[in-house]
Amino acid sequence: MPSKPPLTTDTCAAQLQALGAQIRSQRKALRLSATVTAEAAGLSRVTLHRIEKGEPSVTMGAWCNAMAALGMALQVRSGADADTAAQATDRTGWIPARVALADYSQLRALAWQVHGTDTLTPTEALDIYERNARHLDLQAMSADEQALLQALRLALSRSTSAGDAV
Repeated sequence: MPSKPPLTTDTCAAQLQALGAQIRSQRKALRLSATVTAEAAGLSRVTLHRIEKGEPSVTMGAWCNAMAALGMALQVRSGADADTAAQATDRTGWIPARVALADYSQLRALAWQVHGTDTLTPTEALDIYERNARHLDLQAMSADEQALLQALRLALSRSTSAGDAV
């Protein structure tokens, strides 16, 4: 018999609604439409809407797909895990749906001519990196930005030579 009673239906519903609100907030922050996000997650727009409302009848796989499409990760924490909650998530090979210029200093410096947007599509970001490769300062580039550039090159480059450096 468990030492704590299971969560009530009301508690679970509130947690799912909060998670759905976080998913919707992330989608809005990335300036993505529900249709684009649903397609990226392999879901229907209606299913994404149900997730954002916190409906418990949607499968866990659908919730995870929606979160992954937005660069989010589901983390389960127990008492022992609470101490390690601050650890960084490994994002090797991960490409965000929209690349925020504020998060990548080298890209922000290279994209000086881009006006009126704070985010780029992955293809736009790779194009800027490649067009301005001679201006990249790889020693000053953060590990996150190097991982992003490598993931963009692997996923989106038409022809990648073996001599390409990250």
